[in-house]
Amino acid sequence: MPYPILDPAMPDASLQSLCALAIMAKAPRPGKVKTRLSPPLTPEQAAAINTCFLRDTTENIANLAAKAECMGVISYTPLGEEHLFEGLLPAGYRLVAQRGDGFGERLLTTAQDLLACGFSSVCLIDSDSPTVPREAFAMAVDALHRPGNRIVLGPSQDGGYYLIGMKQAHKEVFDNITWSTASVFDETVAAIREIGVELVTLPLWYDVDDAATLAILKAELLNDLRPEFTSVRGFSAGHTRSFLEQMDGCA
Repeated sequence: MPYPILDPAMPDASLQSLCALAIMAKAPRPGKVKTRLSPPLTPEQAAAINTCFLRDTTENIANLAAKAECMGVISYTPLGEEHLFEGLLPAGYRLVAQRGDGFGERLLTTAQDLLACGFSSVCLIDSDSPTVPREAFAMAVDALHRPGNRIVLGPSQDGGYYLIGMKQAHKEVFDNITWSTASVFDETVAAIREIGVELVTLPLWYDVDDAATLAILKAELLNDLRPEFTSVRGFSAGHTRSFLEQMDGCA
């Protein structure tokens, strides 16, 4: 059965106590997703592992949503390919279409649209970090449920962030950011300080977007080697683990 698609023009009062945990995702087509992992992976393998990342992250969030006041959402692109997510997501997920041109604009409009749908707060989450600890997502939800205005950031080891959460769609934190660089987190923190909003920082984690970070992921999931830059244990990511085991077995 297709997942419900949210419409910002039709707010839902039942969402008003919930934080939307929205994964920014492309429809999983070979050659269109995780292209920086090819090589070492083939385009087909890159698309397959992208699907594993998506399944693991959505299951991690769904398990949290069963206990906390939050809901899993996929903010997807391109429009018209929402059917490619059918069967990949846990029950209870909803979809919202991305709009806008640049990455910063798509983040901003996703936050605006989900708040317009009726959610009390929103976290925008990358689709490249399948082992983010569930505790990090829980910390974000807890921070956004507390009274007062604040922004939550989950820093990535590459200088970006894996999560940004807010109660209001602050345009300033998405403007004039040099995306896909090692300064994204620092520039975002500077923008938050400039507008005078409280900042809550989550545990440092990592994105898997090239051969080097794929090696970190393999060490974490196949050899139980915690990344050296964190003292926190990551999510088990069973779908990704099985894929990596099968890939290693075929090598």
